[in-house]
Amino acid sequence: MNSTYCQPDEMFVIEPAGFTELVRGAEQRLITLFAPLVQRQSVALDLSKIERIDAAGIAALITLYADATQAGHTFAVCNVSAHVSEILGLVGLAPILIAKDAASARNRSSRCACAAA
Repeated sequence: MNSTYCQPDEMFVIEPAGFTELVRGAEQRLITLFAPLVQRQSVALDLSKIERIDAAGIAALITLYADATQAGHTFAVCNVSAHVSEILGLVGLAPILIAKDAASARNRSSRCACAAA
């Protein structure tokens, strides 16, 4: 995983490299890669390259959100496509997961692309 150091209270914006879908079969890899990070600091997951999401992908995002919240941090997604935004809205998660000010978060934070191992 490539990373850039940032202060513990800053939002860390990360693009999950190698992911174009958050679907069954990819969800566990996403959790394995990002759960340790969300437990250490606040994270915004840049989903600009995600074209499709299903129930397993949604469950993975909920798991990361819960892990971050339990550790006292925040977790959000940003730069979501219209389709992913619609899906998150249909299940009631858009107001909880989609960052309200992603551009501002990106400007204040470090950004890296994390390799999908």
